[in-house]
Amino acid sequence: MVIVRDVNEQLRRRSVGAPAARSALLTVLGEYVLPASGAAWQETLIGGLGTLGYKTHAARQALARSVAAGWLATERHGRRSRVRLTPDTVAMLRSGTERIYSFGEPWAWDERWLLVVLRVPEERREVRHQMRTRLAWAGFGSLGGGLWISPHAERERELAGVGADGSGAELVSFHGALGALGDPARVVAAAWDLDAVADAYRAFVARFGRVRPSGAEAVFRAQTQLVHEWRKFPFLDPDLPDDLLPARWPRRRAHDLFHERHGQWEDDARGWFAALEDGGAARSAA
Repeated sequence: MVIVRDVNEQLRRRSVGAPAARSALLTVLGEYVLPASGAAWQETLIGGLGTLGYKTHAARQALARSVAAGWLATERHGRRSRVRLTPDTVAMLRSGTERIYSFGEPWAWDERWLLVVLRVPEERREVRHQMRTRLAWAGFGSLGGGLWISPHAERERELAGVGADGSGAELVSFHGALGALGDPARVVAAAWDLDAVADAYRAFVARFGRVRPSGAEAVFRAQTQLVHEWRKFPFLDPDLPDDLLPARWPRRRAHDLFHERHGQWEDDARGWFAALEDGGAARSAA
């Protein structure tokens, strides 16, 4: 069983890290392999990564590391290899799919905050850094003094088990509403760098708003890049209620563009990948 916090940490690292072949492989697995049989020929995945601009050596290395990490299991078919998603990877990708495609939808807020106090021994600076990073990628904002906040009470469960590994970190959580003192807009501005998030949304719109792929292979490339870029936002954007967002917040435009383009390109992109896979099956039978 994959624990929620471990799933989200894996997704976060591969979603917002450097654009390495293994990160792109995760997108390919989630977008094309998971909805189909859960397995693919090694050559299919190498070909798909090649279309995305990764050299054969880098693609093979990404596959080998994914097998070593337990993401994939291999099956020999003569001189060829077929790779299959492991149960943990299926769980991770399903969690990621749900998060990607539901992100940005309007949601009702009861005006109550989740507050978390972080305590780490002074001498454990590396643990403090790790915990701050973990909280930030879970969408929490820092008000200083070890106090972190989020409007998403359900994210409390993502922090379960902190300190059980002997790191010395301790979290204490509270639920509450903002009182009469303090301006909500200033609280939000202090806790999150929303300007940076807005710039990322505008860059996404500028890039994919003008893409017009021609041919199935180009559609596959555009669709995969679209999903790869969009899946960063659930970790970059704290998903604040509309009432707490700045005017002309660009998420809605980016959200609508993502779903519009995805709907336009989905069939052709998956068809191209399936044809690549069918070619591998034919070579195996020969």
